[in-house]
Amino acid sequence: MRFLLRFLMLSCLLAALAACAPPAAAKLDLKGTDMSETQLGGDFSLTDHLGKSRKLTDFSGKVVALFFGYTHCPDVCPTTMLEYATVMKKLGADADKVQVLFVTVDPERDTSAVLAAYVPHFDARFVGLSGTPAQIDTVKSAYKVVAQKVGDPAGAYTVDHSAGSYLFDKSGKLRVYEAYGTPADSLTHDIRQLLR
Repeated sequence: MRFLLRFLMLSCLLAALAACAPPAAAKLDLKGTDMSETQLGGDFSLTDHLGKSRKLTDFSGKVVALFFGYTHCPDVCPTTMLEYATVMKKLGADADKVQVLFVTVDPERDTSAVLAAYVPHFDARFVGLSGTPAQIDTVKSAYKVVAQKVGDPAGAYTVDHSAGSYLFDKSGKLRVYEAYGTPADSLTHDIRQLLR
């Protein structure tokens, strides 16, 4: 009898602990790379294209797409921004539950005013973020983003940079890496997975 009582008490305790444990990240059917088990990234504080200080955690409750680029980019950045603009259209009313963040890798040129003329051109809900070179370097390092100026003799330059984007779920957890060139249909699919 004593053994049965202990067994029942232990069973109740284990059930209570299981109920209190944080839920494991749900397995997703993804087109991109599942990043759920990584410790990459983290919160940061930068200045948006309206001059307001913003943190990644400010967008808690939304699925966040985080992309690193620069406004003078001839091809990669506008292509990716157009893909995300298409995603927003495909999402319909659910687009209001998604936040696209564009972090510049060229803070010397990409001031708030420059970002304000560029980023909302793709979608008025998109937010451009900049900061001091040291702030940008810290965020790039946290997300393993590589960016290197490539100059010419006349003093002009471009920036070679990592071209993928990151998707965060509504709790702010990094869940997906999307490679450059991922089509809008695949991006939309993965974002819908995170909106569930």
